Amino acid sequence: MYDCCMKADFKTYDVVDYLKSEKDMALYLEACFEEAGDDAATIAAALGDIARAKGMSDIAAATGLTREGLYRTLSKDGNPSFSAVLKVMKAMGLKLRPEAA
Repeated sequence: MYDCCMKADFKTYDVVDYLKSEKDMALYLEACFEEAGDDAATIAAALGDIARAKGMSDIAAATGLTREGLYRTLSKDGNPSFSAVLKVMKAMGLKLRPEAA
């Protein structure tokens, strides 16, 4: 019998829990590019998700940015420079490739 006073235990969804492989990360970023349109904040946040999955400290060290700066830059409110995006993608082992629309 269902107890209406029973408290449910739900885990907060975090995409990072599902970014297990390089392929997962690349496909996730590709999907974000498809969905984002011209919303750079979505791409920055997606890069932040991938950085958390790979290890924010490792990505920070590889880019020369501080961990805190990287979190701030790759948040939904961040506004990373294009050079920062390229550094982060390189540190993650990802490439930015143009494709005809």
